[in-house]
Amino acid sequence: MNFYILTLFPEMVMNGLSTSITGRAIEAGILHIEAVNIRDFTSEKHGHVDDYPYGGGAGMVMQAEPVYKAYQYVCDKIGHKPTVIYMTPQGRTFNQQIAGELAKLNDIVLLCGHYEGIDERVLEMIVDDYISIGDFVLTGGELPAMAIVDTVSRLVPGVLNNNDSAEIETFHDNLLEYPQYTRPAEFMGKRVPDVLLSGHHKNIEAWRLEQSLERTKKQRPDLYDKYLSEHGKNNHS
Repeated sequence: MNFYILTLFPEMVMNGLSTSITGRAIEAGILHIEAVNIRDFTSEKHGHVDDYPYGGGAGMVMQAEPVYKAYQYVCDKIGHKPTVIYMTPQGRTFNQQIAGELAKLNDIVLLCGHYEGIDERVLEMIVDDYISIGDFVLTGGELPAMAIVDTVSRLVPGVLNNNDSAEIETFHDNLLEYPQYTRPAEFMGKRVPDVLLSGHHKNIEAWRLEQSLERTKKQRPDLYDKYLSEHGKNNHS
């Protein structure tokens, strides 16, 4: 799977994504992640990629030309039009379901804005989807882009050592993940639940589902209600 991140801060992106699980997946050739520096495509002699907004107002706006040329670089490199996603608080809110949709794609371009945003004309020309990671404003799209790459990458076969991990974690089936424990069996007087030490896999699975349901009902009642609507209230009264 190939990710191309159009950004003004390529070092920030690559330093973060070249570590841990995504870093190992890059080394193994399972993922290709490339940060494309938008500044490399400006025709302005001082390397500027922004200008004052028409109509006035505070801040600066990223110009259309360098963004379009950076996008065209990716198109020329892969030989076709990739899916382009613009990181913006105005987009649909990212979740695990969207991550699953994106994991089915081969080539994704994540466009990171900065300053007061990007010239609307180039967005209309190249962007396929607008995605937000929450109702708050960051200084740029780099952190959201990194979050999306990390989340989607976990769903790509071979990225996780345990292929079942992505299917049982938080938000799978609209439930929060059950509590996890490891050795020692007792820590400062607190013991691991006996069922987890029993070796009885059916009982363990039942306990974990019960814990997921309780945790979701308490911490995310919106997800709990969604789970009940999809699985039937009679099964989890």
